[in-house]
Amino acid sequence: MRLKDKVAIVTGAGRGIGEGIIMRFVEEGAKVIVNDVNEADAKSVVEKVKAKGGKAVAVVGSVTSRETVQKMVDTAVQEFGTLDIMVNNAGITRDSIMHKMTDEQWDSVIAINLTGVFYCMQCAGRVMREKGYGKIVNISSTSALGNTGQINYSASKAGVIGMTKTAAKEMGPKNINVNAIAPGMIWTDMLKSMPPETIKQMDAMLPFIVPLNRKGSPLDIANLALFLASDESSFITGQVIFCDGGMKI
Repeated sequence: MRLKDKVAIVTGAGRGIGEGIIMRFVEEGAKVIVNDVNEADAKSVVEKVKAKGGKAVAVVGSVTSRETVQKMVDTAVQEFGTLDIMVNNAGITRDSIMHKMTDEQWDSVIAINLTGVFYCMQCAGRVMREKGYGKIVNISSTSALGNTGQINYSASKAGVIGMTKTAAKEMGPKNINVNAIAPGMIWTDMLKSMPPETIKQMDAMLPFIVPLNRKGSPLDIANLALFLASDESSFITGQVIFCDGGMKI
């Protein structure tokens, strides 16, 4: 097992990509902290893990709260003895054309997608520095390169890339790897909630914008996160890997 006896925290893990990462990690032997703002979703994932014979604990709350983030880290250490892996997946969108964007749309996205990642890296990093080992995987986005109607989201995800590279430089001497994944068009609840006509138009455009001609799945991201969280990636740090079917070639 590639993560046997490793302890991981995954934020935004109540569904979608986060849930996919949790389940993949558990299959490879990890003990996990499931974080989400939705208590029912978090507990549901914990029950799925236990049904597979894995070990999981839910910590409900927002990554915008330093107290919640510290509770995640403390729970990992108290329940499982340590912390090896931190996956920063929690994120939201509040889309709008720039000249119509409200302060609330800007502030909420930056708080969760950017400040939340900082809190998680900082709190988890203190434990990892002390033990001289750690894997941090940040979930960015292809939108980091810019996307109409997402100036807040693009800014936050570009910021995640900058933080990833800085943290990799600072934490490398302590044997901590910090990398980022930039997903493309992944078939999650976020996409499924779009109007049917929008989804139809998107499917029609797939052959022209995604060379592999399909939407990605949470498992596609989870498999990459597993690699970056495992010792197979021990000489990789500060990198951003686009998992997008070739969309940003």
